[in-house]
Amino acid sequence: MAGIGRGDGQGPAVGKLESQIYCIKYTLFCFNVVLWLFGVSVFALCLWICIEPGFNEWMSILELQQYFIGIYIILIGSIGIMIVAFLGCGSALMENVFLLFVFIASQIASFVFGLVGACVVLDFSTYDSSIQPLIRNVIYRLINNPQHEGSREILRMVQEGIGCCGADGPMDYINLNKPLPSECRDSVTGNAYFHGCVDELTWFLEAKTGWLAGIVLASCMICVINAVMSLVLIQAVRKEEEESIAYKN
Repeated sequence: MAGIGRGDGQGPAVGKLESQIYCIKYTLFCFNVVLWLFGVSVFALCLWICIEPGFNEWMSILELQQYFIGIYIILIGSIGIMIVAFLGCGSALMENVFLLFVFIASQIASFVFGLVGACVVLDFSTYDSSIQPLIRNVIYRLINNPQHEGSREILRMVQEGIGCCGADGPMDYINLNKPLPSECRDSVTGNAYFHGCVDELTWFLEAKTGWLAGIVLASCMICVINAVMSLVLIQAVRKEEEESIAYKN
């Protein structure tokens, strides 16, 4: 390890390089602490989304389990981030070149994993995303199956619970020659809800996963910074070793 054996008798260039290495490795250490905190936050958010009372049941009833694909990817990635953050702290403090290279590889993997997870989550939880056709198909199927007690109950729960009407609005019932149900109307004003369940459910999912995607993307940015700083630290450690040998000779 380059950090062992430093002391008096070194040249001024080596002493200056030592102070630079000290600054880099403790900056890298601090970034890894932040990355670990982000990993814990992401893990907690994913866990909350997965086990939140009622939410899972709603998603199962509406057959929208695809939404959880990105959540599971990010959940696994957050566990990896918490582990490699410890690796980063140790490799930086030890100034171990091999461990730093392993850490760089882990940061690249974490970046890719986090980016993929964030993209999948956003693709199944935002406006004009892949989740909207799925919601629309389910709502139309429920509307077209009024004779089935289960379908009527699910549709009533959805429209009453989030304050929406039809898939894209009250016109869905008119276009399908269906009577407008009472749960499509505001209980106070008596007016039909303007927005359909596709938009309302999408906005609900956006609010739930917006913070999660933001923290994941911030973690990806820190992974890039960590990888670059680790490369700089490797170069500095190697240069210090070379100059120390040259000074002794």
